[in-house]
Amino acid sequence: MIIEVLKSKIHRAKVTQAELNYVGSITIDEDLIDAANIIPNEKVQIVNNNNGARFETYVIKGERGSGTVCLNGATARLAQVGDIVIIMSYAYMEQAEAREYKPLLVFPDTDNKLIK
Repeated sequence: MIIEVLKSKIHRAKVTQAELNYVGSITIDEDLIDAANIIPNEKVQIVNNNNGARFETYVIKGERGSGTVCLNGATARLAQVGDIVIIMSYAYMEQAEAREYKPLLVFPDTDNKLIK
């Protein structure tokens, strides 16, 4: 049996921009997506800790080291600049593999920079 499990997450990132007049997606600092093993165009689920909104979109690579977490298009209606979000990616695995798999957990600082 194949199941869907958490592959990685960026925990408690701060929304830095919301661009309503853009063609969908979330733009994320390349340092953060690399650390979470997320690739451009990958589908992610986002949870807004401030208002409880949960939604899915795809990732656009943002400028490395910028701290950018920008909701684009319709998703810009689901968060405000300064909101705290959790960005999660998932993978399909056989149950045996999933039992052993450890998701990558990324905890950025308050400026969305990797904690070293």
